[in-house]
Amino acid sequence: MTGNRAYLDHNATSVLRPAARDAMIDAIESSGNPSSVHGEGRNARRLVEKARSEVAALVNVDTDSVTFTSGATEAAHLALTPHIRNSGILQPAGVLYVLETEHPCVLAGGRFDQEQIVSIPVLGNGVIDFDAFDKLLNDHKETNGRPYVAVQLVNSETGVIQPITEIAKRTRFKGGYTLCDAVQAVGRIAVDAKDLGVDFMILSAHKIGGPQGVGAFINVHSILDVTPAVRGGSQETNKRAGTENVPAIAGFGAAATEAAKDIADYSKITVLRDSIINQLAPICSANGLMDNLAVFGADVECVGNTLLFGLSGLKAETALIAFDLDGVAVSSGSACSSGKVGKSHVLEAMNADADMARGAIRVSLGWNSTQEDVEKFITSFKRIAKRLSDMTKSKLSGAA
Repeated sequence: MTGNRAYLDHNATSVLRPAARDAMIDAIESSGNPSSVHGEGRNARRLVEKARSEVAALVNVDTDSVTFTSGATEAAHLALTPHIRNSGILQPAGVLYVLETEHPCVLAGGRFDQEQIVSIPVLGNGVIDFDAFDKLLNDHKETNGRPYVAVQLVNSETGVIQPITEIAKRTRFKGGYTLCDAVQAVGRIAVDAKDLGVDFMILSAHKIGGPQGVGAFINVHSILDVTPAVRGGSQETNKRAGTENVPAIAGFGAAATEAAKDIADYSKITVLRDSIINQLAPICSANGLMDNLAVFGADVECVGNTLLFGLSGLKAETALIAFDLDGVAVSSGSACSSGKVGKSHVLEAMNADADMARGAIRVSLGWNSTQEDVEKFITSFKRIAKRLSDMTKSKLSGAA
């Protein structure tokens, strides 16, 4: 809880961790460009490399696999290129296969042309449709270049976990490449990039309690190489030009270390999330709204901090305002739409009921979430459900 408010929108951005803040302050109070050879420069370089090793440890990759970027969007742009070299030999990707429920920064396709991008459908529960995926891979022609598959490990709206290991296995069998968007997974579940069998990975600091404006591109296998997207100097071993943002990177590293520690005890967050789920139905039932409620992704494996539910008859924008006035911060889905509350492409891909989708509310907990936050949310939801029930009864009596 922040002050007297309950912050339950950690999938949009998590609260800055004290360790990350301290690391950033220490870096700000230092001086020096990491590319300079004098003492101050070497100290800045030490901070960057320390953070690189901390981020690498979070996903179990070699330190030199990590390239710092301005965020996950830039990391996706760097990763998503047809121009890939394997042991120095150009082995380009010709078609980018993207899950329909991906984050917009991946759906945009990076440096692939639009005609090179093909959508992979999902089932109604949000999990990849393997029958459709297998058909796409089987129909892929080698003359079109290698297949490149981009899939979120954890969906940012529903929390649904994709079977990325199996996806990567099938892609590799066809000689293709796999990008794993692990932005919403790290710090919530154990992520081992090598065990997953993926080729590339993207991360974001502010989803795990680090600062905004810094992310990472992970090149899991040293034999693979992508062409730079930002050219200029030789920073980040020629992967990403521009002076490194030392304070933000230092904060990212500290947050990565803390997030890794939290995983062993993440069940506490899951318990809080589940206590909300368990109270939704009784509240709706008490207000005659039981048939109006849907919990998306309820029948498949989801990450323990995320809940997306819909209430037919409720408008998400109205509900968000009501929650906010009650001191509760939640969202209606991805927070990458300039503050707009619009149709969820994730729920559309899942063929969710349109009325349910219009009233979809996402609750996402984080490292500092408490039982008090949950209670504040429940109190507010009871008021909102009562208002919706009264409105429904009023419309019915008016129609009669």
